[in-house]
Amino acid sequence: MSSVTPSVTALPIAAQVVDLPTIYPIGVYALHGIAHLGFHLLSLDTVRGYLLQIDPTTNNTCVLNPRQTDEFLDATGLAVWCDTLWIARGETIYRCADVIQIKDGIPTLSPGQYLPLQPFVTLPYTANGVAVWESTVYVTCQKAGYIFIFDAATGREITRFPAPGVGIENIAVRDEELWICDTVEQSVYCLERATGNVIFNVLTPFPDPTGLGFYPHPQLQEDVLYVAYAGLEPYIRDNPNANPTYELEMRDRTFIHPLYTKLYADQSYALSNGYLVEMSYVEELQPLEEVDVEQLEWRIALPAETDRQKVHHVEAIGRPFEERIDDGQRVAVFRFDNLKPGERHIFGWRALLEVWSIKYQFTPRQVENLPPLAPDLQARYLVDDDDLAMDTPVIRRAAKEAVGTETNILRQVYRIRNYVYDRLSYAIKPYIDTPDVVLERGTGSCGEYLGVLLALCRLNGIACRTVGRYKCPPYPDRRNLPLQPDFNHVWMEFYLPGVGWLPMESNPDDVQERGPYPARFFMGLAWYHAEVGKGISFENLRVQGKPVNRDDVSIGNLALNHIRFRILKELKPV
Repeated sequence: MSSVTPSVTALPIAAQVVDLPTIYPIGVYALHGIAHLGFHLLSLDTVRGYLLQIDPTTNNTCVLNPRQTDEFLDATGLAVWCDTLWIARGETIYRCADVIQIKDGIPTLSPGQYLPLQPFVTLPYTANGVAVWESTVYVTCQKAGYIFIFDAATGREITRFPAPGVGIENIAVRDEELWICDTVEQSVYCLERATGNVIFNVLTPFPDPTGLGFYPHPQLQEDVLYVAYAGLEPYIRDNPNANPTYELEMRDRTFIHPLYTKLYADQSYALSNGYLVEMSYVEELQPLEEVDVEQLEWRIALPAETDRQKVHHVEAIGRPFEERIDDGQRVAVFRFDNLKPGERHIFGWRALLEVWSIKYQFTPRQVENLPPLAPDLQARYLVDDDDLAMDTPVIRRAAKEAVGTETNILRQVYRIRNYVYDRLSYAIKPYIDTPDVVLERGTGSCGEYLGVLLALCRLNGIACRTVGRYKCPPYPDRRNLPLQPDFNHVWMEFYLPGVGWLPMESNPDDVQERGPYPARFFMGLAWYHAEVGKGISFENLRVQGKPVNRDDVSIGNLALNHIRFRILKELKPV
């Protein structure tokens, strides 16, 4: 069967294909901080101590401080204002005054010129990022948990704002906005410069953002928000001196990529970089024990339409299917009139999806006076319908402990999430235990995390449901290549009466023992989440019109599944 061929004209008016390339400077290890100077970007290689000048159109890279690299080692923050360069290194903010010259109307730094690092202010902890606007200096400090604001002339602290995330943060400023990137949150925040209040936040398409800055792109006639990333990636090394010769190693990976954002204030969410993705789900009939079945229906859920996911096209693979609607969700029904022993089939579907990273922007104050939960939602989403052990003393006690005296529904869900994270560690298992067993054991898979979250939320009167089902391997730079996820995945949605369903990941935010935990996937999903069959069974069988007991006929014993993604194009919200 021929593959799906996407076309730009097939895209909705809300998105456009973009072709700004990822910037890969040569010979660098870990980029931190971004500023622009003329038609170039400036950044720091914290490993080598390089102050770099980068041409975003050619990747051409120049070291501006060839004789002062030792003085710039471990520097992470960078800013430019008028003729002064600002650096964050260790606990100190430095400024290099009168070093930027104007040549032919363009500000420049000459390679090799001396950069006098003059201490400006010293913090009690490591300063991570610095930004300057007119007479004000902004400094991020993870250890303190604040953004410090200083007077540029005197070094006097004017005020401080709470940091929006929990990781190491870098900072940029534009007009009346502060822009913050956070390594652990995998997020960028837009703040009011005067108050520090968060206007909105979005997820970045890659992990470990370490710097950001706006660049007035000469061809586009608009500012492009570039984000730097720095981390490690695994690779297979060919070592002739070893046996076997192939070894798993880690290496530095750093680059700069544009971040596209759009706030939909009237709908209380923001989108960032989207991708046109081809997803295939196929079953290969390969039973462990041969079966003889008449009038078999094999039902597989299809991708859903959501605020962050649009379905452009779906087609059958191997065998035709009939599409049905099950509780508002699209389902593919494959029919086998007479399945005989020894028969082999390949069947499934392929979909062309537009997927985005989304962050909902609701605050606890906005949901103080919600209407009561509708009776039909109570009857469906407050009950134990999936072995949730909601009647056991362990789970009932945990449900009370998790929320305490909190009455705000957003804070309740957040507290339940953190309560579960405090008590569980992630581990893969071949089967799923009930939530009471999982809590007492202290480890769980994504499905077991989800079971505990569902039970505790429902016992507190919070309607919630299971969603999933797969995540595209998160490599948006690997275009038009077959990508196969290692596991399936599930997460949850909770319901705000009068608002709707909001997503929350099951376990990925449980990144460190006893916290603090990031909130990147609380009311948010990354572009690589593929939403398939919300609130319904992903896959089930029917024989002669009746549901099949999984103990009698198991899909896992009948077939092998094959899941494949292809990332086709990057999208920008218009």
